[in-house]
Amino acid sequence: MNKFNSLNKSYLEQRKAAHETCRLFAKSPSKGNLKRIKGLFTQCGEGVIIEAGFHCDYGSQVQIGDRTFININCTVLDAPINEGAISIGDDCLIGPNVQLLAVSHAVSPTERLKKENFTTPITIGNNVWIGAGVIVLAGVSIDDNAVVGAGSVVTKDIAANTVVAGNPAVKIKDI
Repeated sequence: MNKFNSLNKSYLEQRKAAHETCRLFAKSPSKGNLKRIKGLFTQCGEGVIIEAGFHCDYGSQVQIGDRTFININCTVLDAPINEGAISIGDDCLIGPNVQLLAVSHAVSPTERLKKENFTTPITIGNNVWIGAGVIVLAGVSIDDNAVVGAGSVVTKDIAANTVVAGNPAVKIKDI
């Protein structure tokens, strides 16, 4: 896990700009505003569809592959440093109200008073289906062809070609 201070003036400005872009898209999900959202990302592939209500903190470390669909009200808490990257592969389906949270805070009350954020990348492989209301925590990798059942909380890596569900998410079966 790597640290950064989200109260740093430069980071506050970056976050404010990204939030404004997201607000404009939520208010008017036009092609122009979608283009602005995609412009925040390090990479955004061909044929990516993002529905209204998308929110990210920075966007500068988000990578999305080709033909991925992100449904309504997706929240992506990325960080402005490489270690806070969120990578989504090709042909993924991200359900409504999904949260990808690459940023967290210290558990120790004394450490938390420093207001620093901790970040670890999230990596989502190709052809992954993440159901409605799923929460994916920092440091998690979800390998190719995996399915995450609706409402799950993903705290650990998920192997390729498996179905997981629950809180915390556990393997249900192989595909």
